[in-house]
Amino acid sequence: MFENFTAETVETGEASVFVRHGGSGPPVLLLHGHPRTSATWHRVAPRLAGRGFTVVCADLRGYGRSRGPAPTADHGAHSKRAMAGDMAAVMRALGHERFALAGHDRGSYVALRLALDRPGLVSRVALLDCLPISEHLSRITPEFATLYWHWFFFARPDVPERVINADPDAWYASRGDPEGMGEENYAEWREAMRNPRVVRAMLEDYRAGLTVDRRHEEADRAAGRRLEPPALVLWSVRDDLEELYGDPLRIWRDWAADVTGHGIDSGHHMAEEAPRELAAALGDFFGA
Repeated sequence: MFENFTAETVETGEASVFVRHGGSGPPVLLLHGHPRTSATWHRVAPRLAGRGFTVVCADLRGYGRSRGPAPTADHGAHSKRAMAGDMAAVMRALGHERFALAGHDRGSYVALRLALDRPGLVSRVALLDCLPISEHLSRITPEFATLYWHWFFFARPDVPERVINADPDAWYASRGDPEGMGEENYAEWREAMRNPRVVRAMLEDYRAGLTVDRRHEEADRAAGRRLEPPALVLWSVRDDLEELYGDPLRIWRDWAADVTGHGIDSGHHMAEEAPRELAAALGDFFGA
């Protein structure tokens, strides 16, 4: 994976962030979702580098090989604002003062927070397979609760740690396979899933989502804050976003003045399942 990319750990003060970076040209930061690591981009990053971008793929705080502070009672240590601060520090350490940004799934919430909090850093933002957390929570239906039950299970104290760590291979068995993910990506992911510290950090990400992150988004809406950089919204047509909400762009237009997007013929992990189509869409958007 990631031939001709450099792998290193960047110290941000609060966290140690594992990154892969390569290519040359305008910088692009790619953020993975749950339960993946930065390796999920191994089929997309080289394509973007081939189109003339410097590509940075980072493990989010606590995921994969990144490490952060101990969890806090208010879950703020794993808030999207804290994670966004990590990514701003990483890009600055790598010499990038302004950059394009893409996030998938949980990584999209970090991308949204970074673009809202520090719009001067972000030239363009792509948000993949997501709506703002507060938008999901304001639209709870039996269908949403059935499909997204894990949000609420993960938010429980202590219980999900005991369940997952009792047999992580069984818990995550349906989340990926070597053929679909690529053997090296799969091996890296499974190693991370067997680390109780990683499991705890991933659960704290969800706990923050239903508490401090939701409050931050609600404060944004109350203050009339919207995304300033142009936004691209992409979703997997074989996932559940359209099933639950219809056209996601209709909701995102309340959050961004300049938003475009479309569906991609893929299941949820589009970077692994439809890398050619995703890289083309991101490359066209970031190069516009």
